Amino acid sequence: MPPGVRQLTVLGKFKPFGLIAEATDGKSPDDSYQYFLFDPELTGADGNEANFSRQREHELFIRGNCIIWTSGSRVLKRFTLSSAVIKACWSHLGRGTEAFLCVLQIGCLTIYNTSGEVVSVPLPRTVKSIWSLPYGLLLQQATEVNPASHVPFSSVSPILSSREMLRQKKEVGNSSPQNFHSPGTHDLNKRDMPYMSSHLILRDPLEEPGPTYVEERGKLNIMKDYDERTIWTSDLLPLMTSYNKGKMQHSVWAAEFIESNLEASASCASGIVPDAVLPKRISFRRIWQAKGAKKAASKVFLATDDAVPVICFLILEQKKLLSVGLQTVEINNEILFDVKADVSWSVSAIAAAPVVVTRSQVKIGLLPHLDIIVLSPENDLFLYSGKQCLCRYVLPSWLGESIGFGDGVSAKTDSGFRDLKITGLSDAVLGCINLSVNHSQIFRCALTGKPSSSLANDCIAAIAEGLRSDLYSLFLSLLWGDGHSDQKSSSIHFEWEALCNIFLEICQKPTVVHLKQPKTSESSWEFLLSSKFHKTYSRFHNGITSINRLDLEGIVPFDSKICSEETLGSSCELMVQSLDCLHAVYESLKMDNLRKQDLHHLAVLLCNIAKFLDEKCYLDYYIRDFPRLSTTIGACTTLSSSRKPPNLFRWLENCLRRGCLSTNFDDLPDLIRRDGCSIVSWARKVVSFYSVLFGDKPEGRTLSSGVPCNIAPGSYSSNEELTILAMAGERFGLHQLDLLPSGVSLPLRHALDSCRESPPADWPAIAYVLLGREDMALSVFRNLSSSKELEMQSNKSLISMSIPYMLHLHPVIVPSSLSESIGLENTKIEDTNSVDGSVIDGMEHIFNSYTQLRYGRDLRLNEVRRLLCSARPVVVQTSANPTISDQEQQQLWRIAQRTAVLPLGRGAFTLSTIHTLLTEAFTVPKLVLAGRLPAQQNAIVNLDPNIRNIQELKTWPEFHNAVAAGLRLAPLQGKVSRTWIKYNKPGDPNAVHAGLLFGLGLQGYLHVLNLSDIYQYFTQDHEITTVGLMLGLAASYRRTMQPDIAKALFFHVPARYQASYAEFEIPTLLQSAALVSVGMLFEGSAHLQTMQLLLGEIGRRSAGDNVLEREGYAVSAGFSLGLVALGRGGDALGSMDSLVNRLLQYLGAKEEKSILAPSLENHRSAAQTTDGSTSNVDITAPGAIIALTLMYLKTESEVIFSKLSIPQTHYDLECIRPDFIMLRVIARNLIMWSRICPTCDWIQSQVPEVVRNGISHLRDDMDDMYEVDVEALVQAYVNIVAGACISLGLRFAGTRDGNARDLLNNYALYLLNEIKPLSATPGNAFPRGISKYVDRGTLEMCLYLIIISLSVVMAGSGDLQVFRLLRFLRSRNSADGHANYGTQMAVSLATGFLFLGGGMRTFSTNDGSLAMLLITLYPRLPSGPNDNRCHLQAFRHLYVLATEARWLQTIDVDSGLPVYAPLEVTVKETKLYSETRFCEITPCILPERAILKRICVCGPRYWPQQIELVPEEKNWWSFGDKSDPFNSGVIYVKRKVGACSYVDDPVGCQSLLSRAMHKVFGLRTLGESNMIANSHRELDSESVDHLVSTFSSDPSLIAFAQLCCDKSWNNRSDSEFKEFCLQVLFDCISKDRPALLQVYLSLYTTIGSMADLLVKSDSNMCDSLSISSLKVALAYNEAVSSGRLASSGGFVQSIFLSSLRKRCEEILNCSTELKINLRNYLTSEAWPDDKSSKLQKDIIILSWYLKWFSVPSPSIIKAAVEKIKSKSKNSTWAIPLLRLLLPSTHISAISEIDSVFFSSDETTVS
Repeated sequence: MPPGVRQLTVLGKFKPFGLIAEATDGKSPDDSYQYFLFDPELTGADGNEANFSRQREHELFIRGNCIIWTSGSRVLKRFTLSSAVIKACWSHLGRGTEAFLCVLQIGCLTIYNTSGEVVSVPLPRTVKSIWSLPYGLLLQQATEVNPASHVPFSSVSPILSSREMLRQKKEVGNSSPQNFHSPGTHDLNKRDMPYMSSHLILRDPLEEPGPTYVEERGKLNIMKDYDERTIWTSDLLPLMTSYNKGKMQHSVWAAEFIESNLEASASCASGIVPDAVLPKRISFRRIWQAKGAKKAASKVFLATDDAVPVICFLILEQKKLLSVGLQTVEINNEILFDVKADVSWSVSAIAAAPVVVTRSQVKIGLLPHLDIIVLSPENDLFLYSGKQCLCRYVLPSWLGESIGFGDGVSAKTDSGFRDLKITGLSDAVLGCINLSVNHSQIFRCALTGKPSSSLANDCIAAIAEGLRSDLYSLFLSLLWGDGHSDQKSSSIHFEWEALCNIFLEICQKPTVVHLKQPKTSESSWEFLLSSKFHKTYSRFHNGITSINRLDLEGIVPFDSKICSEETLGSSCELMVQSLDCLHAVYESLKMDNLRKQDLHHLAVLLCNIAKFLDEKCYLDYYIRDFPRLSTTIGACTTLSSSRKPPNLFRWLENCLRRGCLSTNFDDLPDLIRRDGCSIVSWARKVVSFYSVLFGDKPEGRTLSSGVPCNIAPGSYSSNEELTILAMAGERFGLHQLDLLPSGVSLPLRHALDSCRESPPADWPAIAYVLLGREDMALSVFRNLSSSKELEMQSNKSLISMSIPYMLHLHPVIVPSSLSESIGLENTKIEDTNSVDGSVIDGMEHIFNSYTQLRYGRDLRLNEVRRLLCSARPVVVQTSANPTISDQEQQQLWRIAQRTAVLPLGRGAFTLSTIHTLLTEAFTVPKLVLAGRLPAQQNAIVNLDPNIRNIQELKTWPEFHNAVAAGLRLAPLQGKVSRTWIKYNKPGDPNAVHAGLLFGLGLQGYLHVLNLSDIYQYFTQDHEITTVGLMLGLAASYRRTMQPDIAKALFFHVPARYQASYAEFEIPTLLQSAALVSVGMLFEGSAHLQTMQLLLGEIGRRSAGDNVLEREGYAVSAGFSLGLVALGRGGDALGSMDSLVNRLLQYLGAKEEKSILAPSLENHRSAAQTTDGSTSNVDITAPGAIIALTLMYLKTESEVIFSKLSIPQTHYDLECIRPDFIMLRVIARNLIMWSRICPTCDWIQSQVPEVVRNGISHLRDDMDDMYEVDVEALVQAYVNIVAGACISLGLRFAGTRDGNARDLLNNYALYLLNEIKPLSATPGNAFPRGISKYVDRGTLEMCLYLIIISLSVVMAGSGDLQVFRLLRFLRSRNSADGHANYGTQMAVSLATGFLFLGGGMRTFSTNDGSLAMLLITLYPRLPSGPNDNRCHLQAFRHLYVLATEARWLQTIDVDSGLPVYAPLEVTVKETKLYSETRFCEITPCILPERAILKRICVCGPRYWPQQIELVPEEKNWWSFGDKSDPFNSGVIYVKRKVGACSYVDDPVGCQSLLSRAMHKVFGLRTLGESNMIANSHRELDSESVDHLVSTFSSDPSLIAFAQLCCDKSWNNRSDSEFKEFCLQVLFDCISKDRPALLQVYLSLYTTIGSMADLLVKSDSNMCDSLSISSLKVALAYNEAVSSGRLASSGGFVQSIFLSSLRKRCEEILNCSTELKINLRNYLTSEAWPDDKSSKLQKDIIILSWYLKWFSVPSPSIIKAAVEKIKSKSKNSTWAIPLLRLLLPSTHISAISEIDSVFFSSDETTVS
């Protein structure tokens, strides 16, 4: 039949928007411009607007050297190039979805990405055109003879987006490169060889174009055919089309990666192409060619014909469109393309384009389903689907009228319309095209295709997927035919009616049965009606219509009865298959609560089709669902029906009762089990979930039963967990779950509930959202989101899975300071005498959510801030005399020394607590050394400059103050730039900027400085700035051995100079800093040359006047040598022996050949620090001991341990300095790491027997000891104990070990009491009276070393007992007049360590951290602000490199606020203890990664969560590390309903949910006695809202609680329902199951509506669909009670479901007319046919009964009865036989059937 006529939708006149944009810019118009339109999906842009809106299309407008990229009326980007544009196209360059705009110019190719970044690729030879392929960009070169021709820009552009599937598959086989034969290339220059190819391929913007190959007779040669001019390529499929003018031949080529074949590898050696030149090779294989065209095809494009891709050639000279089919063959996991010989056809055309009209949602592989719009030579516009013409499009009549009047011609509408001809079409994008008309105007038109009715669209799509291709073509001809082309109304109802009319008109045709009647003579009128003339006439004259106007013989002459029979046979087959397809849609719609109206419309259509096909079972099935259809649809005429309709509800019910593998899959429509069918995917998903839940297993992308199912990755141990993964894989969220019928959703909700407690840890975030575990989802989501764009996309996905329960994935932003919420009075320094309370002290940001939650109302942080504040004048207690005495100046000086060292502690206290703004200068708090005199009205008094040089004394304190300010910045902030550092650089160098540089370097920020910046700092010749910069650079480049930084550092080490260099006078201070910097830069490398250099520096003789600083220099060299060989003493190079020998000589040991192995003498040119033949041990020993300590750290080396022996005799004690004994004790213990124990016995074991015995007799008669140097014994004892305590502090650094804390605290109190008895000593184990024999300075130093070791153990803990001790020591020294700069430094550092990073950081015990701690704690405290003789003060800040942010806080995922939560921490077994579990309350600090095994969120108030870890000897995860299981210190937790947070309810007395609910809601037994009292009670909605929101954050529950308290509910009639609602609300909140609300109310109202029908007869319930849902709910209850669904209890109360069953059966038994109607139905298959409301009620109740008791169709029952009667005459056996033949029917219904068919027989017989 001819195609129908449809009207185009004219969107308006078309004008390239680039012209409008140019006019806006004020540019003069010019005719030479080019443009093309394209789909935004090509660039990865979001194209979610309306299908046929102009906004769907993007435009590239090109004029000269400018390109304008627009979308609708919005300019997206502008590109301006250096020269004119030859051609531009989009290409993915083999990179998947990333799109590039490739612009060809003369001599170069410019490539832009969508963000505007540009790459220019030079082209040595002229390229005349570029084309996009999936593998890259194809460049076609011009011939050598002809000059480069300017190829005009084509408006034809591929509209397809690139998907790179083929490239990935093909690259697998290309692992071994081969050599390929290419004649004439053996003399080829490697650089020029690729450009010998006529076609080049560019696969990456940063690579050079490579040659392409052509496959001929099994051999691969470089493609050199310049005559093969490319005219088209596809960016989706690897296809190219070319035209050879000389041969007049079109060719189609398939592009492929070159395979490794034997023929290519066996090519002759003379023609081998070097392999390195061609790393990636692409060849073209000719798959089709056709000759005879004098000119190249004007247009080539891809389209679709019957699910087969075709290439279409528009050949203008022949005025035809030639189409060639393609086929794909998969060989060895590779897809090869070839031509499909049987698919080739042509149509007349002068213009054509691919469009997306008929099946916009369907894809054929990577291609969308593309139709063809064709302009015929007669200027008619046709739409083709493949070779089938669907319709003819015409312009609307008003368009000609508007053009006529616009031209000023007074023409009639008819003439205007007839004169309007379509002369051309172009710019096709999806369903829109540009049409040129003969009035020189261009209109943008839309081809209406997809119906706006979702039901019509679903039915058409299902028919398209379910019908055979020939039947679908028949259906398309009917759908697009004349009978339905007049779309005067575009409403949804019209579209559905039009679709129904197609099937109804087939139903009205004569059936095949009528055609089989004997042929009789026709009348003349009948002959005329059946003639072809009448058919043609009736189509163009609507006044005369025929009942056969939809007949299918429009193409074939109607001249025989056979044709008529075949056509009607096809119609019947179309109806049969359409019934199956539409029934699949019907079953799928049943699973959606919101589409009941669509379901009813579809049921009406299906009833008519089933009646036409005489499918009695189908007809009965639909009438049971919608009983009132029985009055409008008649009965079938046939006596029997063979087919039973698939019943999805029945399958689900059987699945619940017997399991998936025992069900009958005939109950599932075929479309549901078909892979790739998207229309019934809703039902398919439900079927797959049930299958998995009840025993089906996945096999690839399908289940073992054949049902397709996408399963998300993750582990599972039960069917329930696998079901959750299936739901996550299918993106089936909580919103989709709510759309299911309540009974169907119950098993899935049960699976969610059973997995909620402890799901596996490797699930995707979407699965956790399904479970309601947003805490775990957010943790996974934060770990995986690597970019902001991905985060936004994932966020959308997660939110879509959580609707309507409104998961907030972006929690409330917690400010860094909670001062607004906790009151500013808590954060201010408590100082009543303070005059200025607004002074910046550098600790303003310490009060954040973490510290507030950790310390609560505890004011210890305020006290720490007060103690470490150096920005205010300090109170000086003086008399009221206004004159300042020298004594007061001395007191002020002592206080000033304490103030000067406070920044060291403040730096530790505020470590990594703020983020800076790059737009502001960095502020450093002032360092105020002045005093304030309260007795003299807070007068300020400064240090007298006549007594001391104040500025010189402030240099190092100012440095420390700036370091503390720099350390406040959080590490790896990622925003500190070189510009910002230079912005903060002062004009003149000073100590403040030097300290800032050091602080930034310790945090790793000096990476941003380049070499010129570094040397600019060096040229300032400012000593302290150079120190800070060198140490900061070394910290930033630690362990990297970066050569440029090493050169800069070695410049300050004179020993590295060559002899010819002039001598530089470099201060020892700089040399010491440079040595330690070198050690950090080369840390752990065991670099031999550097170690030899540093070894010589330990013993180098100092030059000049800095003899006093020789020990500090030697110690720095020892630190550096130890760092370079850190822990490598046992496994480093063999030359380590000579190093050890030399170090032992520095210790004073006798010269030995070797300790470990023979070694060669290593002569150094540098002068050694020696006295005669031996080293000056007093200078070299400390450095040597430190070097040996770090070299053999934790190595358990007995040899070195024995060499570092402690003096065992009185003589040895006299020979070794006591402070060196301390160093030896530290060294021995750090080498023998595992032997350190936190016991008093272990410390006493460190003391030699001679010392122990001497100390024990101190109180005895001293006459016996006159020969013994008691002072030496006591000095040795004190230093040994201090060394052991330092070892203990390093061993348990950051562990907060209780035993170590108590032990160190006891020894500190012991020494404190020895200095000045204050209280009873902790025990009697300590010797008394040692203060008589040792100077107070030694005792003080040992005391403070123990104190600082104690704070290292308790780092970050804020321990109150230790803090009290520190505060006492600080006040004691200032009061007793024993203020010493070094001891105050120790107290300040100890205070900072105790509250390290505000309590958020602690120390690590790995090798590098121990080395930095040892340098920081080096037991030589300075005597004054400028004392750097023995140890550079800047080294005291290196503890920063030993810190780790092992803090952890828990955040409530619903509120976004930090909360308390109990954690169970498991640490692995060590030598000191077995595997241990202990409890922590967050926020807390975790153990080290080396021992941490498991973290569990425990307790009754939060959902459990477990994080399994593998203990590793690695550093803690850095900030932002994606592998960090703690999300940079955060665990998200979800509070259980029924419990308050620990902040609101610390004890747990408020979590009495049931009592509170009953109190608020007034839930009592609503009997008659108190009904009146309750009716007068008005519930306060605010109290309910507050209570429910206290226990649940779910908005649906809060809204429902407010509804329950509405005053309109207080009438008596609603009291029962109100009580039910309150009980349901209580159940939902107490069990934390918000979804229960919908399930309970749905099931309750179902039974209520059934009961209302019995009473009122006019209930809204006019179908029986809810009965099916109710039966599934009862089957679920049986599955739970029988154990088929494993759980501690059902999702819904079992007693509630049982009561529903009982109530439903009571309702069915209440009907008096039911048995009569049932008897009539079973015997005569008749429904009650009266239209009165009473009988309509009887119809509905009868349908309920039939569905509730699963009564089969009457035809099936009669067949069973006949079978029983034919086999047995005894009617007493009827019930068991009926039960056997009808197994799913309830016994009550079987009894009724027996009474109808067998009891009546007995009565007749009797």
